[in-house]
Amino acid sequence: MQNLEMCSKIYSRARSSEQNDPSVSLAALRKALHFTFTAANVSRDPAEVWHSDFRRMGYSHSPEDFDWLVDYLDYIYSDDHEVAYDILLLLASFGVRCSPAKQHLLVESLVACMGSTMPEHLHHAALRVACNAREQITSIDVINDARLRDMVLTKLFPAILTVVCLRPRATPADDDPDPFFYEGRDLCYLELAFALARNPDWHPHLCGDRHIDWCISMIAESCEFPTSCAFYIAGILLRIAPEQLSVTSLTEKQWWDAMRSPWLCDSILLEAPDYYELLPDLAEGTKKHMQIAPKSDLEELIKNRGDPEQEDGTTIAVRELRTVASDMLEKLVDGKGVISA
Repeated sequence: MQNLEMCSKIYSRARSSEQNDPSVSLAALRKALHFTFTAANVSRDPAEVWHSDFRRMGYSHSPEDFDWLVDYLDYIYSDDHEVAYDILLLLASFGVRCSPAKQHLLVESLVACMGSTMPEHLHHAALRVACNAREQITSIDVINDARLRDMVLTKLFPAILTVVCLRPRATPADDDPDPFFYEGRDLCYLELAFALARNPDWHPHLCGDRHIDWCISMIAESCEFPTSCAFYIAGILLRIAPEQLSVTSLTEKQWWDAMRSPWLCDSILLEAPDYYELLPDLAEGTKKHMQIAPKSDLEELIKNRGDPEQEDGTTIAVRELRTVASDMLEKLVDGKGVISA
């Protein structure tokens, strides 16, 4: 991507020892960064922070090509929030790639950009960078760098939760001009937590740092306004060992609400990239907790149209779930008076 390469050269010139006053080059760099977004037709609008993506343009770079951006972020974030936002958006859009030598600096800058004194749009851009780096963060246990692991666990992970908790989640019933913006924030966070829950080594941190408690607090809303968030909440809870969840106040009703909510938005659910991976476990979890299900919930499960197209174990799991729900509904009807709406 020629624009990005040009920006890299301008930054190198601005930071070189030969230039006593870098302000002229840095001003040119700001304009060049803005032009990069314009040329690629990628929005800088904070309202679009969850969707901006340069990768769809087909650009390819090595991790080392982004090291200068990590250096620039560390240099500029405390003085120019708008430029820091642009850098974060670029890093997130290109898949958060940098060389191993710059990973410490990147994590330190992300934590700083999530700080309480930073503006909200910087918080969100930093959260998106962390979310887009979730595969790297998930495998942190195999990284030999103890200092990097400690930084992610003790600084970055708590900072992520702080960002998500800074503002209550909005709903379509709110007066917020764009309530779905915060749904995008929550989905970004939940995708990260879901990826981490794949690795058992992360489970104590998910539970101990209140991330699971936060997911549980989202269950009621996911029932009232079902979105893809409901799928990830259920997936996170299903991946955590029961003995670790026992320290929380997760009730049977919360379990059932968490299991049934994804089925209420099957058209959205099918868009989730992790749908086929989790669906068999979701079907089993739903069967396990449906003993308290009212008639209306069972009817919803039976008519659900979220079957995968291919004939495999996933399809069988969904059909078995419907069969169990049908049998239970029949027993409720036969029992008369046991049915609740």
